[in-house]
This record gives sequence, structure tokens and C-alpha cells, in this order.
Amino acid sequence: MTTGTTTMTGTGTTDPASRRAGWSVRTRIATAVALLVTVALAGAGVIVYVVERERIDNSVQREVEQELDEFTRLESEGIDPRTGRPFDVPSLLFTFLERNVPDNDELLVGWVEDAPEYWFPRDDLVADPAFRATAEPLVTEGGSAYLDTARGEVRITSQPVRQGKVTGALLVVAYLDEDRAELAATMRTYAIVALLSLFIITWVAWWQAGRLLRPLRTLRRTADDISATDLSQRIPETGNDDITALTRTVNTMLDRLEAAFVGQRQFLDDAGHELRTPLTVLRGHLELLDAGSPEEVAETRTLLLDEVDRMARLVGDLILLAKTGRPDFLAPRETDLGDLAASVVAKARALGDRRWVLDTPYDDAGARVVLDEQRITQALLQLADNAVKHTDAGDEIGIGAEVGDGRVRCWVRDSGDGVPPEDRERIFDRFGRAAVRSNDEGFGLGLSIVAAIAEAHGGRAYADDPPPGRPRGALFVIDLPAVRPLEEESPWPAS
Repeated sequence: MTTGTTTMTGTGTTDPASRRAGWSVRTRIATAVALLVTVALAGAGVIVYVVERERIDNSVQREVEQELDEFTRLESEGIDPRTGRPFDVPSLLFTFLERNVPDNDELLVGWVEDAPEYWFPRDDLVADPAFRATAEPLVTEGGSAYLDTARGEVRITSQPVRQGKVTGALLVVAYLDEDRAELAATMRTYAIVALLSLFIITWVAWWQAGRLLRPLRTLRRTADDISATDLSQRIPETGNDDITALTRTVNTMLDRLEAAFVGQRQFLDDAGHELRTPLTVLRGHLELLDAGSPEEVAETRTLLLDEVDRMARLVGDLILLAKTGRPDFLAPRETDLGDLAASVVAKARALGDRRWVLDTPYDDAGARVVLDEQRITQALLQLADNAVKHTDAGDEIGIGAEVGDGRVRCWVRDSGDGVPPEDRERIFDRFGRAAVRSNDEGFGLGLSIVAAIAEAHGGRAYADDPPPGRPRGALFVIDLPAVRPLEEESPWPAS
């Protein structure tokens, strides 16, 4: 028992809570946008930081090189303006520091022999042992070195100088953190703007995703609300995008489902209603049948077989009507309209002793159209049979077809009783009948089949007044759109 219960639970309907677990599409879209924007903004920030830092370092390097170039030019002049003699190392360094004003983030140091002799501006860094230990090798070798200090990282660049046995160097000390602090402040501002942009973009993505997915939520709710007895609900169509196209497709699908459901229900209702009487007749005769009387058995057999044939015709008509909404109901092909009309007249002669007339003899030229020849033949023969039932022996029945103004018209006319104007629409409904003769054993489905065949071709069937010059009778017309053989698109509605 435990195993059976577990199996049924596993293969049965999914619990609604588990079916809805996980993130919604809207949340996933907003999250994906947020991640992409975060990566894009972070990547842009990193690139900006790297590029700007490189620019700052290059700017510091240019400023240092400018100081060194000016020092080199002063050294190359070689004349101390105070003595008129060539510079010695101390006077060269002193004169240079006296003439040059360093930037706010620079320190100029004149180094003589093994200790700094002059510096400007005043700075405690010169007395720092770490500074002296780092700068001392540069005095003789030149180059640059970096040092971490209380004021941040500094870059020490040396330009050695020698005159005789006296050595020295000009040290240009650049405080890098001052310029980098401006970059850091800029990046903090960028981070705030980026976070604000991320929030706004994510909110817009959330709102837009909700707006775009609203038809899908409506679709889900509509699908949940649709039951076996109500297929009339549709999803509102707004806009002209892919979601709207999907909505339109789903609505079309619902139209087909509703049509199939209505057709099935109508078939069951019609079959149940119309078969009830012959089944009752069959049951009554079988219950009262005296099996010991051969005469009564033979009589009952003939009667029941007649009822069975009648039920078979009814079921066949109902099944045909139920098939009219299927995509494979029609098999259109190129058809010669003149041959079709002549063929129907030849076949109709077997329906009754009437004067059969082909109204429109056709040549092959100009009379070829695309339609389902068998279905149109079936509809015309049904109209011809209906005409036979409402005429007498020797009466005229005409059958014809023509093409004009983009339409195909097929008709059957007779000289019988005619159809009252008030009944001309009702007789095409299922089981709809007007005044009939006493020998008419039809069900009232023949004309509804004709109408269904015409509608499947995108046309209609109707009853009209008899042609001019014929005072009595009826005219039944099948009016279809004309589809020529070279046309690629059919105007018939999709089933």
C-alpha cells in the first residue's frame, strides 16, 4: 500500500507550491541586467583608474624631467654669476635651488658628498634615515627609487654631478599620493554615480520586464481560468512586438480549441437528441417482438434495418459536419469548372426523373480554379437531391457554375415549391427545416453540410429568388473566392 501511494504521488499532479518554486522570469531578467551593468561599470571604473594613474605617473615623470633638464642646462653654462668662475658642486646646487620653485608635491634636495646640503622647501623628510639610506646609492649611480613615508609613497630621482674630486647630486622628490588622492576622490565620486546608475537601470529593467511579461502573466491566469465549460476568455492584444504576436497566436489557438469544443459538444448534443427517437423505436419493437411468429420477425427486421440505415445516415452527416473545422477537411486542387458542372449534372440524373439542364456549358479556357472538387460536388449533389424532393417528375432542375469579379458561383435551381424569404437563412442551420413534402425523410442536415463546405472554402451558401423569367422555384448558390492556379496564397481562412 505504501509503495502504491508513493507512485501515485510521484506521477500525479505537481504540488502548486513546488511548481512555483524558484525565481520568476522578471526577477531573473532584472538580476541579469544588474549583473551585466555591475560588470560593465566596474570594468569601466578599473580601466579609468588604471589609465588615470598611468597619466598621473607620466605627468610626475615629465615634471621631474623638466627639473633635471633645467639643472643640466645650468650645469652646462659653467659660470657662477657671483664669482664669474665655473660652478663648483655646492654653488651649482645652491644656485639651482635658489632659482627654481618646486611644485606643491615636490621637494628639491642638493646632495654634496655624503649628506644633503640644501633643500627646498623645508621638509623633515631630509632627516629621515630611511630617506638617506634610499637616496645615498642614487647620488653616485643616478636613477629613481620609491620610498614609503608618513606622507605616503614618494619617488626619488637623482641627477649626479661631479667636478674634480667633489661629487654631488640633485634629488627631485615627488609625493605621489597627493596626485593619487585626487584620483581616489574622483573614483569615489564615480562609485557613487555608478551605484546610483545601477539602481536606476535595475529598477527600469524590473519595470520594463514586468510590462513586457504582463501578457504572459495574463496568459497564465487565463489558462488557469479556462475550464472544460468555458473557452471564451481571450488575452488582450496591445502593441506590435513579439509578445503581442505570441498573444495573437495563443488567442488563435484558443479560437480553434473553442471551435473544436463547441463542435464536439454540438455533435454530442445533436447525436444524443436525434438518435434518441430511433433508439427508442428499436428498443420498443425489440421488447414487443414475438420471436415465435416468423411473419412478425420478418416485419420487425425490415423496420429495424430501415431505422438502422436512417441512424447511419444521421451519424454520417453529423461526423461530416464535425470534420468541417479540421485542417484536412479540404483537399484543393486545380479544377476545370465546366467539367465539374457537367459531371455533377451527369451524376444528378440518377437522383430522380427530372429534366436536368446544364446552365453554363464551359470551354476549358478561362475556367480553371483551385478548390476541393469532391467537396463542391458533394455540396451540389446535396442541393440537387434537395431540389428533387421539392419538385415533381418532369420538372426542370438546372445546375451551373461561373467565374467573375474574383468569385466562383455554383448553383442549383429548380421549378418546385420555392423557399419563403423568412426561411432562407434558417434552413442552413442544423436541423433547420422549412415546409417539406410528406415523403421527405431528411434530418435537416443537408443544407447545413452545404453551408459548412462553402465556409471551409472561405465563401457562403444562400437561397435566392428564382432567376428572371421563372416565376416559381428556388435558387441555391455557393459563392466562393476565386483562386487561380498560379496564385500562391489562398484566401481561405485557416482552420
